[in-house]
Amino acid sequence: MAEKILSNKNNLQILFEDNHIIIVNKRAGDIVQGDKTGDKPLSEVVKSYIKDKYNKPGNVYLGVVHRLDRPTTGLVIFAKTSKVLPRLNALFVSKDIDKTYWAIVKNTPPKTEDSLTHWLKKNPKNNKSSAYIKEVKDSKKAVLHYKLLKKLDNYFLLEVNLETGRHHQIRSQLSTMGCPIKGDLKYGFDRSNPDGSIHLHARHITFIHPVKNEPINITAPLPNDPVWDACNG
Repeated sequence: MAEKILSNKNNLQILFEDNHIIIVNKRAGDIVQGDKTGDKPLSEVVKSYIKDKYNKPGNVYLGVVHRLDRPTTGLVIFAKTSKVLPRLNALFVSKDIDKTYWAIVKNTPPKTEDSLTHWLKKNPKNNKSSAYIKEVKDSKKAVLHYKLLKKLDNYFLLEVNLETGRHHQIRSQLSTMGCPIKGDLKYGFDRSNPDGSIHLHARHITFIHPVKNEPINITAPLPNDPVWDACNG
């Protein structure tokens, strides 16, 4: 999978950009959209980039299509026009956007390849989702597919494809399987990563451009980290 960076200004890695869409490789710690922390979100950083690059007067439009958890890295798509935002949203709803994640986990997965089905229930108080084998009140069905890509010295690299998009779905389901993600204290890993990240990366995305009708295939370079580096070898 080719990895191409168009721009890397102000810690902003642009992987794809045209008049309609911009795709960014999110760093750990960045929030995609503003929240109660008041920290500057990635959406505002991208707006500033567009404003400066094209010398745009006034406010810059940018539509948030989807989100990644704060400690997660990888691909985030933004809409540059109000015309394309609902079209991108429709692609997500119809599941015509194929997203692949890489996760580095503790413990050997039960199978080299499998599908996981759980019922996830979100607890807003601790911002955590619990996975159940059977449906419980206020739970939502969650389905993912994983494949073991590589055995590392102390960890295992999994490729994950989501069939549903639930709150903390990959983190919760892999943890319930007995394979918590490296650095993810919230879901059972025994220690945090020094930078507050977790080893979950939105690696690859494929879809048909909603305006140009052309195939888009983007791969996000892995974070600069010894454990991630071992995955490229």
